[in-house]
Amino acid sequence: MRTRLLPLLIVLMAAVLLALGIPLAVSLAAARQQEVVVDRIDDTARFAALAQFVTERPSGSRVDTTDGRRETLQRELDQYYNVYGIKAGVFYREDGRAPMANAPYEWGVPTEGEGLAAFDEALLGRRPHDPKQVWPWQDGRLVVASPVIHDGDVVAAVVTDSPTDQMRSKILRGWLIIGAGEIAAMLLAVGAALRLTGWVLKPVRVLDVTTHAIASGRLKSRVAVAGGPPELRRLAGSFNEMADNVEDVLEQQRAFVADASHQLRNPLAALLLRIELLALELPEDNEEIASVRTEGKRLARVLDDLLDLALAEHAEADLRLTDVGELAAERVASWSPLADDKGVRLVGTCPATTAWADPVALSSALDAVIDNALKFTPAGETVEVRVASNGEACTVVVTDGGPGLSDEELERVGDRFWRSTAHQNIKGSGLGLSISRALIVAGGGSISYAHHKPHGLRVTVSVPRTRPPA
Repeated sequence: MRTRLLPLLIVLMAAVLLALGIPLAVSLAAARQQEVVVDRIDDTARFAALAQFVTERPSGSRVDTTDGRRETLQRELDQYYNVYGIKAGVFYREDGRAPMANAPYEWGVPTEGEGLAAFDEALLGRRPHDPKQVWPWQDGRLVVASPVIHDGDVVAAVVTDSPTDQMRSKILRGWLIIGAGEIAAMLLAVGAALRLTGWVLKPVRVLDVTTHAIASGRLKSRVAVAGGPPELRRLAGSFNEMADNVEDVLEQQRAFVADASHQLRNPLAALLLRIELLALELPEDNEEIASVRTEGKRLARVLDDLLDLALAEHAEADLRLTDVGELAAERVASWSPLADDKGVRLVGTCPATTAWADPVALSSALDAVIDNALKFTPAGETVEVRVASNGEACTVVVTDGGPGLSDEELERVGDRFWRSTAHQNIKGSGLGLSISRALIVAGGGSISYAHHKPHGLRVTVSVPRTRPPA
């Protein structure tokens, strides 16, 4: 969820920053150009004030030395060009727009573009207006023209042609500052988004972990309701109430199974004793009394298994750092006499490896799995117990050479009281693998079932190599 929510927040914040940054950058560029334009307007106004009293035109030479005002104007333009590098000139309206004074000497009225348009507007008596915006990537020039008015008539026009390198550099530096500010704001926004999504989703993550823990059998796991939005805190409280109710129901169910199996054992024992007394008065080969004995013993095994299952689901695991290889080797050695009696070859590959497990629970679970494998493996076949480990878990794999199970039966194996229809005539209650699963899950492990090639069942018991959380 965080990978979906975080990009959405980042995109929205980036859109907001761009919506603020782009107009700011445009405004900065316009402000920088406006400063230059205002400065050029002031310069053209000053030159126009000097030129409005220069009424005599040069006759032959570039500057009429008899006219001190024209000489002063030319000197001002020369100094202006030498100091600032800005071309400037005053051009008559008549006589083909001849220069009254200009610097540099060869520069004249622009013949095209915005410069010509500005000059024509100045001759019409219009004041300078804002020229087209020059951007940092454009190698343009800034032309400003002002009219020279004498006795109410426009007699000439002052034109300045400014380079824009310095102005574009200032705009670019301003944009870099804005960009740095945008990046800093974006980083702050990303940090805020990370904190915000973490704050919002932390209760969800805790809820997910707790749900997985409860699904794995750790029914006492609960969600802390200290942090997060109010809605998620209420959800955490509701989840804890639900978990309490579920735990109470399961506890009542376990207590009922344990109490029922315990209470039924005494009447069943008395009933079996009376059956034995009754059998003394009947012929030894009576089939009915033999059938009653068999069913009575089967019922006694079922009650014993029910009590074992209730105890296994109720008891808490006593986790220790256990040598799983040594424990598996002991169970193989214990079951070897029974395997020899059945003609089944029981082999174990059990290298020393440690993991966190309840030794008693793991031993009982392996007993149930090995017993189940020997029960369904015909004489001449092999049952193999192999211990292996990786960085996260230690596994005990028990494979047999029995008939195996179908895909549909693999999905049900381990359910309470479930037995394959092909194995109904084999002794058992259908609770052995359920007890094994309860014992393994209580210690943070797992048990799984799969096909074994070419035939048989493959049971994998897995326990963690790192201590599970309490």
